[in-house]
Amino acid sequence: MEQREHRHAGPTPARTAPGRRRGSTESLGALLPKLLDEVGLGATASAVAVIRAWDDALGPDFRAHCRPDGVRNGVIHARVRDSAWMQRIQLEKPRIFARLRAALGDSAPSQLRLRIGPL
Repeated sequence: MEQREHRHAGPTPARTAPGRRRGSTESLGALLPKLLDEVGLGATASAVAVIRAWDDALGPDFRAHCRPDGVRNGVIHARVRDSAWMQRIQLEKPRIFARLRAALGDSAPSQLRLRIGPL
């Protein structure tokens, strides 16, 4: 009997998941919103992004006097310390929303509802 010599030609090619092309990569930042939408958490992820951008959009002079409670249907719901701060923040809404649009793009909320309450 003749023995054949087995030669290994190099590393075995990497396997890819079914339906995925080898070499196509997406960043985690691009994949995560898609995954959250697929499992029904897309709105939650959008609300978290808004709340994270809120402090920067509000600015250092205002953030200690106003806290977001959440985002529902494109509306930020927030609490303010008192009526004087409510009025000041109402006057700053165009600047706040411009900063949110710069940070979040089209997914930025378009309305703000304020109420007086404990921070």
